[in-house]
Amino acid sequence: MSVELNHTIIHSRDNRESAEFLADLLGLEIGTEWGPFIPVVLANDITLDFATTPEASITPQHYAFLVSEAEFDAAFARIQELGIAYYADPHMKLPREINHHDGGRGVYFPDPSGHGMELITRPYGG
Repeated sequence: MSVELNHTIIHSRDNRESAEFLADLLGLEIGTEWGPFIPVVLANDITLDFATTPEASITPQHYAFLVSEAEFDAAFARIQELGIAYYADPHMKLPREINHHDGGRGVYFPDPSGHGMELITRPYGG
């Protein structure tokens, strides 16, 4: 099967702010603005296209990123440095903790538009 995810649009209060937030945290590049979109390209060539939309119309979504141990360390240090709230669970009941599911590490945190972001070093079930 040759079906691959190519891109997805992420509704944001401010497309540049959200793209820069994620790119800065994960050490990624922001692509060239195209129409209403600010793209952030992931290692597997999937593009997250951030689009500014009215805040009232944003439905919080969940985005999970599989990262290396070194990438996790760098991103988690940045989360702490910026004072971003983080949790070990998606329900936000374990603040200022990370998890160790499947022998890896994971952390949940909000982006500027309220989307739930997650970093994991091991795929679930792996």
